Amino acid sequence: MGRKVDVEELVGASEIAARLGYKRTVYVHDLRRRYPDFPGPVADLTAGLVWVWADVEAWGRATGRIG
Repeated sequence: MGRKVDVEELVGASEIAARLGYKRTVYVHDLRRRYPDFPGPVADLTAGLVWVWADVEAWGRATGRIG
């Protein structure tokens, strides 16, 4: 069985970009390529990748991208 998460915590690249203060979604994919510790997505859907916000938020705080 996979990890259980609250659906309210699920975000795509657009939501991550907005929450991290980036104007373009492509920056999220740049972060994935540049930083091996960037959280992996929990799902890869036709519509795009999906992450758990708590994972991305923790990474953002640990790396100083979220104050």
